[in-house]
Amino acid sequence: MPFVVTDSCILCKYTNCVDVCPMDCFREGPNFLVIAPDECIDCSMCVPECPVGAIYNEIDLPDDQRHFSRLNAELAARSDWKPITRSKTPLSEHALWSSAHDKLAFLEISPSTLSSHKKQ
Repeated sequence: MPFVVTDSCILCKYTNCVDVCPMDCFREGPNFLVIAPDECIDCSMCVPECPVGAIYNEIDLPDDQRHFSRLNAELAARSDWKPITRSKTPLSEHALWSSAHDKLAFLEISPSTLSSHKKQ
């Protein structure tokens, strides 16, 4: 089962996790990271690196975060979500958003479009 990036990453985009990924399976969007499920080898090295606890094994996803499994796969397949292999500075207002919940409405799919991805 692959690992999945969830709601806590939106608007924070901490990238500590990408430095330890042996498969370079993270993809970067404007304000969120995802894991390419077909490339993830389930090593779990990224999990303790996330300061906001946004990464779960797919089988351990909380019920209210299950829709992120499909969302990670869809966004990782987009050509404009490029691989990220080195950490970067988090988003400028990360401290304000790090403890917020239910941020899906703020997910940016591309620089000019906000997502309205619904929980399913």
